[in-house]
Amino acid sequence: MNKSKTRDNSVSEWDAIKWRKLEIIVFKLQKRIFKASENNDVITVRKLQKTLLKSWAAKCLAVRKVTQENKGKNTAGVDGKKSVSPKRRLEMVDEIKLSNISMPTRRIWIPKPGKDEMRPLGIPTLYERAKQALVKLVLEPEWEAKFEPNSYGFRPGRSCHDAIEAVFKNIRLKPKYVLDADISKCFDKINHEELLVKVNTFPTLRTQLKAWLKSGFINEGELFSTDAGTPQGGVASPLMANIALHGLQSEILKGLTYKEKMHTSVIVYADD
Repeated sequence: MNKSKTRDNSVSEWDAIKWRKLEIIVFKLQKRIFKASENNDVITVRKLQKTLLKSWAAKCLAVRKVTQENKGKNTAGVDGKKSVSPKRRLEMVDEIKLSNISMPTRRIWIPKPGKDEMRPLGIPTLYERAKQALVKLVLEPEWEAKFEPNSYGFRPGRSCHDAIEAVFKNIRLKPKYVLDADISKCFDKINHEELLVKVNTFPTLRTQLKAWLKSGFINEGELFSTDAGTPQGGVASPLMANIALHGLQSEILKGLTYKEKMHTSVIVYADD
């Protein structure tokens, strides 16, 4: 679809977008990024990522994701905006641009499932969420080519059921010891500098990631700084956590003998 120069008929213009066509365009670029990452062709990966960042198709999909598809589409950030018109969606597509600044997140508290504890969520503004959705489209295929095979949390095409099946396949033939471990406050304790070094991306994207990590949060009207962690509630936060945890399986197996490695499996679901 050719982008119109006018925004007068924005409702029908947004609805008339051929989403399947845009999805195919983005997927083809992502597939090329994945293949280049598999081949350790960093130059091609960066070139394709920059192309995808500028893609009108990718920007449209990012805006649709956060304003129409996500469960939290009606949850406001610090600017109070939680519902946008088709006209505003088109404006957001034109406005999306990575920078070295970011608005702070809005801190809300939700109960942990099955517990009396509360856990914090950091809710970015819709505009920041759209930028994060775009960055996720760009970074995810590069890292999907690198992630360890038995990692199942927050990954496309994988679910908790896949992790359960992997556990079952490892214990069904003979008795085994099972150690269940959970990283305490995983999202809250991620080291920003180490994470940025590990992502190892080009300067424009690195600057934006750093701005998100350092943006701080507002709780009950007071601004707090963020020196560590990624806010649970951001679109890109699960991917950042997976990148931070990448290598955990190899690290656990490193100290084992060859025979021990043959009888040991490490299965990861998010920070469990």
